[in-house]
Amino acid sequence: MADPNTRDLKLIQYLTEAHGKEKELETALQAHIGMTTRAPYKKRLQQHLKETKAHARAVERRIKQLGGKVEKLPEPVAEAAAAVQGVTSKAVSVAKGPLHALRGTGEHETMLKNAKTEFSEEHEEIAMYSGIEALAEAVGDRETAKLARDIRREEERMASFLEKQIATLAKGVAREEIPAAERRDGGSPRRRRTSRRARATTTRSRSTASRSRSS
Repeated sequence: MADPNTRDLKLIQYLTEAHGKEKELETALQAHIGMTTRAPYKKRLQQHLKETKAHARAVERRIKQLGGKVEKLPEPVAEAAAAVQGVTSKAVSVAKGPLHALRGTGEHETMLKNAKTEFSEEHEEIAMYSGIEALAEAVGDRETAKLARDIRREEERMASFLEKQIATLAKGVAREEIPAAERRDGGSPRRRRTSRRARATTTRSRSTASRSRSS
């Protein structure tokens, strides 16, 4: 096979960056799945882990078709990635222990922090694949453009899911960590003071009206 030309070398560069990101996110998703206790969220993460692995394989195939090659992870890095699951299970056990009662260590807040990180990562991927798609279209590589477009759409669907999940998890944090009395509208001292002033104003108005009628 002939060496890649300048066009293909640039596409390989961008695709290699995307492949590295996909492999990085595989490890992150595995860790987050282990920390997720909310069933619908966990199921979607598991689905996206499968998508992420499929993305990495598809990108690697395209790199090879263009004449490039994908470097394998160094052995120590691969071993570290494999160890993530064990570390995660220990972290979950700790979270369910005595520290679970402390402010800011609840399950919902852990999941919320993970979801915000995932949301940010999805948008980085969307930008990355948008760039690959545009570059491929500009140089007439329809196959690479289609690959990037298909992956981008899956990342956009995941980002949309996470946006809704963040709102749901934030409400869970409120229920888990903030007393019910402070979550109600009447729990705010400022609102109570405003209500007292309003009642006092109403009482004075009624008194003035009553005196006017008496006169």
